[in-house]
Amino acid sequence: MAKSLKNWFGLAAAAALGGALYLNRRQLIAWLLKLPPPQHGVTVEPGILITMPDGVRLAADVYHPVGLATAPTVLMRTPYGRTNVNQFFATIFAGQGFNMVVQDVRGRFDSEGQFEPYVHEAADGEATLAWIAEQPWSNSRIGMWGQSYVGFVQWAAASTGTPHLHAMLPAITEANLGGPTDQGFMWLDRTLRWILLLETMTDQSLPAWQKIALSYYAPAQNKRVAAGWNHLPIAAADTAVLGHAQDFYQTWAQHDQPDDPYWQAVDLRRKVPDIAVPMHLVAGWYDIFLQGQLADYAALRAAGHAPYLTIGPWTHMDQRGMMAALREGLGWFTAKLKGEGGAIRPSPVRLYLQGAEQWLDYEAWPPPAQELPFYLQAMGQLATAEPPAGSAPDQYRYDPADPTPNLGGALLSTEAGPVDNRPLEARPDVLTYTTEPLIESLTVIGHVRLRLYVRSSLEHTDFYGRLCDVQPDGRSLNVCDGLFRVQSGRGEPQPDGSLLVEVDMTVTAYQFLPGHRLRLQVSSGAHPHISRNLGTGEPVMHGTAMRVAHQTIYHDPAHPSALILPLM
Repeated sequence: MAKSLKNWFGLAAAAALGGALYLNRRQLIAWLLKLPPPQHGVTVEPGILITMPDGVRLAADVYHPVGLATAPTVLMRTPYGRTNVNQFFATIFAGQGFNMVVQDVRGRFDSEGQFEPYVHEAADGEATLAWIAEQPWSNSRIGMWGQSYVGFVQWAAASTGTPHLHAMLPAITEANLGGPTDQGFMWLDRTLRWILLLETMTDQSLPAWQKIALSYYAPAQNKRVAAGWNHLPIAAADTAVLGHAQDFYQTWAQHDQPDDPYWQAVDLRRKVPDIAVPMHLVAGWYDIFLQGQLADYAALRAAGHAPYLTIGPWTHMDQRGMMAALREGLGWFTAKLKGEGGAIRPSPVRLYLQGAEQWLDYEAWPPPAQELPFYLQAMGQLATAEPPAGSAPDQYRYDPADPTPNLGGALLSTEAGPVDNRPLEARPDVLTYTTEPLIESLTVIGHVRLRLYVRSSLEHTDFYGRLCDVQPDGRSLNVCDGLFRVQSGRGEPQPDGSLLVEVDMTVTAYQFLPGHRLRLQVSSGAHPHISRNLGTGEPVMHGTAMRVAHQTIYHDPAHPSALILPLM
């Protein structure tokens, strides 16, 4: 039986213009979070079991707007528990006139079956949408909303061609969420944090405070996941972190190649062009899935679709990004499920320009820009005036037993984002190239690339580039970065035996201010963000031997290594 939800924070009185403004709690929350005020009371039907075609029952709570016999529905499918913060999201949507279904995915919390990431989400999502369409409170207009894994399940459901999905807002996610990267390395830190998070949330032996600490507090997480960072082989890192083997992690270790049929079955990138569901992608400049999400956007555009895109200054764990996805979701579903087109902005693309701290609107991503090379020079200089003069190359030694660490950037951690990189730049295995202080602002929007002429003592090695903004006080804040894994057939061999590689340093929208300097870091790793290259060519999950690499970076007329920036 449905029961009314109690208001959240009690009644609050606030003085305004000499009068008392009396707000109920839901109205106050909406005002504080810059959300539209609630239009309906909310009731909830908890613990409904929805039967999947194979007989497994998945648990869901259904929130209804009071006073509406039928209404459009928003579905949220999550492995993180349908209560807690998801109750908040559901109540906000229901208060705006949407039914909201929040469901535990298979094998998580109150849902039956075994949780195997990615594998069952397409079929279970399709079946749940069909169930919603048959309910008496549904007007058959259904959308899906959510972030990260809760965004991936939207792609999975849409990939089935279901006729019951009419709008999507996948935030900080992508259509290929798991598996080895195409270059063969592993996102080590995020993977270990995720398996720890999943186990922590369902471990009944942990007190509530410890669950919260391990879920959201990076130092507490670090104490646990650090045991897996340097563990070899990586295939056993789950035991180092959790104290026991994790079944699905061991399955991943057995299927450790990106072209393995196991991963191809859940890699939805090839299906993206065929998905015509109206879609709004919400991303963050420091999010772990930004590059893949923009590839999804490009695939949709190339197929003739018209997705919306919002990119803010957020990390994966940033509460501001969650609130932005909520605000955009309310407008998107009001337009696409209720037919009120004025609820969304006219410009399809909105970007936050970091440094200038302002929002910019465009018709498409990336906006038109002019590429300008910044050439690596002798004495650690970076300049645009001309290709480098004749100069001796720079060299460094990379030892996987003492791997170059990572600071900040795109992490599944509250330590993500821009941080001072000076401790990293002081290491002997990190080269830096820096411009003179800028006379005027320099605005970079789009894809950042690094063309490097290199030589290594090893056949298997990595080259990593990172762009930083050096502040007048000396702090070096990371902007964007990327890695190139050298292996057979990758890179362009040069007549003198060197190798030309192009490092995709992902994307940004950033304004470097007068008095600031641009700095490029060149190294051979970002451990444990990216699994270290052991230098042997062994499979990434199973290698144990290590070899030191002696690296050479060229910058002369025959080898014009350059950072290439898209300037506005």
